[in-house]
Amino acid sequence: MDVSGLVVAPGFIDAHTHSDTACIDASEHRLDSSQAFASVLQGVTMEIAGNCGVSAFPGTYSGLAALSHAHNVSGRSNHLASLVGHGTLRAFVVGHEARPATAMEVARMADALDEALESGAVGLSTGLIYTPGSYADAAEITALATVAARHGKPYVTHLRDEMSGVENALEEAIAIGRDSGAALHVSHHKTAGKYAWGRTEVTLARLAQLRESGMDVTCDVYPYTAGSTKLSAMLPPWAHDGGQARLLERLRDPGQRDALRKAIAEGVPGWENTVGNGGWDRIVVAGAPRHAAYQGHTIAALADASGADAVDLVAELLLSEDGDVTIISHSMREDDVRRVLAAPFAMIGSDGVPTQGRPHPRWAGTFARVLGHYTREAGLFDLPEAIRKMTGATATRFGLAERGILRDGAHADLVVFDPARVADRATFAEPLTPPEGVRLVVVGGTVAVRDGVLTAARAGRVVAV
Repeated sequence: MDVSGLVVAPGFIDAHTHSDTACIDASEHRLDSSQAFASVLQGVTMEIAGNCGVSAFPGTYSGLAALSHAHNVSGRSNHLASLVGHGTLRAFVVGHEARPATAMEVARMADALDEALESGAVGLSTGLIYTPGSYADAAEITALATVAARHGKPYVTHLRDEMSGVENALEEAIAIGRDSGAALHVSHHKTAGKYAWGRTEVTLARLAQLRESGMDVTCDVYPYTAGSTKLSAMLPPWAHDGGQARLLERLRDPGQRDALRKAIAEGVPGWENTVGNGGWDRIVVAGAPRHAAYQGHTIAALADASGADAVDLVAELLLSEDGDVTIISHSMREDDVRRVLAAPFAMIGSDGVPTQGRPHPRWAGTFARVLGHYTREAGLFDLPEAIRKMTGATATRFGLAERGILRDGAHADLVVFDPARVADRATFAEPLTPPEGVRLVVVGGTVAVRDGVLTAARAGRVVAV
């Protein structure tokens, strides 16, 4: 192929996704194909799933081999590797109760984790703002991270607080890494909410200091000032005690709604209170299948339009959607995002959440945005450094041998793009619009994307490490 004037790079490796079953869901008509394949269209040839404490196994699938079989049946256009989610392990062994795990339960979680890592999972993840993972103390997580360390695989964490308590949450993660011996990787590092803006100056300096002292610590980041998660995550941990069915019961109770209003207004010790750190005017409904008209509007605006209290509107929305509503939270500041992007130990992860409705544009735009806006236009780093953050650095972090490099004998996962034109086109209004300037994507030696168009090739595999 004549690629004169274009850049040939290793295929991009997305360090952080929630796409564990997206291709399976699309093949079974639970998700639009445009959602399942948005990633590969921007040059991503490998996705790291199982993040934030949530993985497809054990539970939905018995293990990595079962997940691999399901993907082989449905067909993938790019590769997938997976972490083991602590929240999934805890739900599998302990359930959704707000209580400490017993020593026997921790041992059972450790055994399940050991088996999954031995089978090829790439590490352990936690999501310590999400239940049931948030019910665990540092000792429980350290015991599990020790298993990861024994396999030479990292402890990957969504910190217990990324807002006003971010520095203490980071110290907890550092202690877990040190005490367990596992390499530490901080997921989608940010300092969100008005009380934490600017504090990346402190957190990044701390991570740099640790690296200089010899600790193996890295992070990933997405190039946007908004995040995305479940609407139910805006409620305090006690509301989730017992699982989703108990949450919905509480939402039906007027007294419990009053308690929720008080918790959000006053805070709860140890809880990252997103709304309290920002406000309902920063929370936008992204996915609510039975309320499509709500999508793209803030909770505050919807409450004002209906004359309802915001908590009551949220409760009714969650009840009518069986608890499954995604949101976008506009909670960060641009200088913080740039600071993390520029850190030499930061790699690129979309934190993409394939879901119906209006998902965050990061799932379709992250890598093209880094190349176009932050590299070519803003000059935050040069092109080789941008490529390293998207390829070799991530491959090294997750033990992906012979990936993230251009070399004879390495895996033939490649992307060819026009450096003068590559740009993201996904927006919050049109979040799945493919990028421009991506000419060719090769997965396993097979052309997966040609001139921005997905081919019929399905050479992607679930990769064991």
